[in-house]
Amino acid sequence: MTDDGKVIDWLMQGDPAIRWQVMRDLFDAPEADWQAERARVETHGWGARLLACQDSDGLWAGGAFAPADFDWSTIQAEGQPWTATTFALTQLRDFGLDPGSERAAATVDLVGRNAKWEEGGQPFWQGEVEECINGRTVADGAYFGVDVAPIVARLVDEVQPDGGWNCERCNGSVKSSFASTINVLEGLLEFERATGGTAASRAARRSGEDYLLARGLYRQLGTGALADDTFLKLAYPLRWRYDVLRALDHFRASGLWDGADADPRLRDAITHLRLKRREDGTWAADWVLRGRTWFEMEPGPGQPSRWLTLRALRVLRWWDESAAEP
Repeated sequence: MTDDGKVIDWLMQGDPAIRWQVMRDLFDAPEADWQAERARVETHGWGARLLACQDSDGLWAGGAFAPADFDWSTIQAEGQPWTATTFALTQLRDFGLDPGSERAAATVDLVGRNAKWEEGGQPFWQGEVEECINGRTVADGAYFGVDVAPIVARLVDEVQPDGGWNCERCNGSVKSSFASTINVLEGLLEFERATGGTAASRAARRSGEDYLLARGLYRQLGTGALADDTFLKLAYPLRWRYDVLRALDHFRASGLWDGADADPRLRDAITHLRLKRREDGTWAADWVLRGRTWFEMEPGPGQPSRWLTLRALRVLRWWDESAAEP
């Protein structure tokens, strides 16, 4: 047995980006209180550090998807870099930077005027060609108040026959991938929160969610075998990658938005999440993505992770309160 109170106290010793979400999601603090803590993201801790890395033109590392100085021939040795604009915006969304702040508004404007996708030179808020990238662009844009409806319409048209998405569609793929699908689903949900969505975007979200649910979040559809062993290994931040906790956190968010009970097809993934809990009540990262970052937020594999613990606890709380089956 673990003492959740001690775990929450430990979480509250972390960064403002963690604390405000703990206050909102784990002990139902008054909105005025958690919003006051959330406002500190811009001026304290990780949020302030990441904003301090922004260039005067609004970009990070001089690029939309990759740093301007990155040599792609070194990716096998270095790993993919995570310091460019798209990943910084997603991280600020995760931190909870107030989208109504002057700094957020200025960033959105500068990125819109100055950032161009390396793939085809498109303006940043028009999106790119890959579904993974466009899903995150929709999520970030919708969160920060950008009109991303044209990108959403494209994503709706790009649903694969099996219900999800795959960023290799442009190279001929006709089957969905877990990673592409979760990136798009997060974007479509953020779009619904911001605008209510459209009938087509809501149907597309349900289609993508059914794709994951039919596979229990981590299994092959036909055989039930594990689709990828990394899906059961936890990490944060995942950037474009997929694991069961990321998927469960999405289903928690979509369930709360829809006012729906938790789907029983999540049960196996929930069981796995419970088994990953350490004796001290925390969750630890199993691995860490390689590649450039502005700074590290977590102590590394095998060590208690505040990000993973926050997300796991709020998923389990939601499940225990809303699961359709006992």
